[in-house]
Amino acid sequence: MSDAPARTETASAEAEQLRTEVRKLRKINAALMDRVERSSDMSANAFSMFETAISLEAMVRDRTSQLEDALGRLAKANADLAEAHSHADAARMRLRDAIDSINEGFALFDADDRLVLYNEGYLSFWPEIVPHIHEGISFHEIARLAAAHHRPPASVVAPDRWVSDRLARHGVADGGHVQALADGRWVQINELRTSEGGIVGIYTDITEVKAEDARDRTRELAERNLVLQSTLDNLSEGVCVFDEAGRLSAWNGALERMLGLSGDLARTITTHADLLDWCRTHLGMRDEGCLAWRGDQATAERVGRLCHAGERSFEIRSTTMGRGGQVFGFTDVTDMLRAQESLQETAETLERRVSERTSELVAVNRQLGEEVAERRVIEAALLEAKTAAEKANLSKTSFLAAASHDLLQPLNAARLFVAALGDRRLALPTRALVNQTSTALDSVEDLLEALLEISRLDAGAIQPEIGNFRIDRLLKTLAVEFTPMARSAGLVLEFDAQALWVKTDIRLLRRILQNFISNAIRYTPRGSVLVTCCPRTEGVEVAVTDTGPGIPPEKRSFIFEEFKRLDTRSQGKGLGLAIVKRASEMLRHPVTLRSAPGEGSTFSIVLPEGEEVRDEEEAGRLPRSDRPMRDLSVLVVDNERQIQSGMRTLLTGWGCAVATADGFAEAAAHFAGDVRPDIILVDYHLKDGETGDTVIERLHQHFGADIPAVMISADRGEALKAQMAAVGTPLLNKPVKPAQLRALLRTMLH
Repeated sequence: MSDAPARTETASAEAEQLRTEVRKLRKINAALMDRVERSSDMSANAFSMFETAISLEAMVRDRTSQLEDALGRLAKANADLAEAHSHADAARMRLRDAIDSINEGFALFDADDRLVLYNEGYLSFWPEIVPHIHEGISFHEIARLAAAHHRPPASVVAPDRWVSDRLARHGVADGGHVQALADGRWVQINELRTSEGGIVGIYTDITEVKAEDARDRTRELAERNLVLQSTLDNLSEGVCVFDEAGRLSAWNGALERMLGLSGDLARTITTHADLLDWCRTHLGMRDEGCLAWRGDQATAERVGRLCHAGERSFEIRSTTMGRGGQVFGFTDVTDMLRAQESLQETAETLERRVSERTSELVAVNRQLGEEVAERRVIEAALLEAKTAAEKANLSKTSFLAAASHDLLQPLNAARLFVAALGDRRLALPTRALVNQTSTALDSVEDLLEALLEISRLDAGAIQPEIGNFRIDRLLKTLAVEFTPMARSAGLVLEFDAQALWVKTDIRLLRRILQNFISNAIRYTPRGSVLVTCCPRTEGVEVAVTDTGPGIPPEKRSFIFEEFKRLDTRSQGKGLGLAIVKRASEMLRHPVTLRSAPGEGSTFSIVLPEGEEVRDEEEAGRLPRSDRPMRDLSVLVVDNERQIQSGMRTLLTGWGCAVATADGFAEAAAHFAGDVRPDIILVDYHLKDGETGDTVIERLHQHFGADIPAVMISADRGEALKAQMAAVGTPLLNKPVKPAQLRALLRTMLH
């Protein structure tokens, strides 16, 4: 909007210049034509002048054409200017409507502190000076008008002082303040500076808030007085309070009863003098100056006396209050004194009985001491049992993690033998038994992997490795993995994945989605399973929806516990969703479940959005030649003879020449001269504390560093993975899957 005046001035200047040139050209043309018409001879001079007129006419025509172009540009500039003015007027009107629509008062001052824009809400705070307020008036003039009409109560006594204070606060414009108006209203003023040096102010009526605050304080004071009176009424001693002028301000019923004025104290005693007269004259109380007036003292003082009034005795306490006034407390101790006399008479009897009871108390104390000691022993035993239970709970996960090697070693050997047996030509019944054995081993492996994964999650052995990656690529690998499983179950498995970047741990996310998809396929008798990926306001949601029987609301938390399944007829272990719960809590990614009986279920997880990174994996991958497995020399280093035998049987079936060893010394002894293996397979945990990484390093020094090596271990910890990744050695987890091993060997061979 600020460029419109400049364009208008430029267009106007160009138009005026063109008009001046046209007037000059018209005058020249008229003069020439006049001379031609008045000339009567046809001499060469006249003809020359005619030619000059013709040339001048051509020049005029050119200038006229230029003038028309300039006028066209001027018309376009005027049209643009009119459109700009229209847009500016519309924007100004919308701004005015928006300001008028707000409930608060609005005022905008320019850099010279002059009023630019305001609304009716602003004028409603200054009704007396509304006729004087207009655009262009300075804030100083508005403040003086407000003070002159005593609009703020503070301006009544010292208007000039109020104006200077208001101008100072207005000049700072760093926030809000509250101001009272003469009509009883309260306004909160918030002033801030604009980017152009002006000041914008918002005026909010907070009268109702102030009134509510006053009502709350009054109510609180009344409640306090009620509580104070209730407290006084519940005291057993008589209490009365006098203000700084000696007037009775509070008392309780106990005082009325003690002084014999039940229900009549307010009429009989209204001042301190009335109390003093009633106690000394009517009751005959000898107070010894305890009831004297000291309520006008500046310091607090407390006096207490035992005073007698006839046959009755009172304990009187007199306390002065620092702000003026005095409190008297009366306690009837007549019965207490009589009791003391009675006690004095029985003191001797009590002394004798005390000696008797002392011995009894000593015995009781001894018994109590024994009971206390016994209780301490029990508490120590309970504490020890609690500590032992906590240690046992922690040792459970530690034991499962530490025992993974021993648990997976025989399973690894069995899988190798079964895989080798499956590669041979067998009769159909025998092959069926081999397949059943392989399926059983898969089930055992899945169960052990789930247990070990839960134990490592509980023990904190798994630490997330957060990175950015495309979610659709992960879902494509899951589609390849689970499509055969869904097809064999008679289900349709569909993936609808967008190319979205997420930021999380890809391994833990893969495990979560694997459990979602496998559960959906396992518990869906017919229909389909749909995996979707779409952006949400809180991140990227990956959802797995099935057409299964659904989950009742009361069972939704039940299924996330270990070994808990809704359908016990399925082959699941009840550990998948327990792993999902632990992994999602570790990643802090919310997991939700939407389900209804008979309508299927949807498990989803929300992932944080990631940043796109350069994908060098595909660009940097070079094609490798596929070397045949036949006659491949493989060195297997493992301290378990069963593993050696199983690996030998499996690799020999693939046509490889296999040498086995239990450590570096035996491995080096198998090869003499220039003979060396083509590839090395080494177990991480060997005998006598020897580790696989050390063996690989020594074998590379012995045979050469160009021999590819593969580390095999039941240790699934992050430390070993990082260690192997740092030196570029592939790592296979036990139990080794033959297909995975074969694919790795083919990939590593150039």
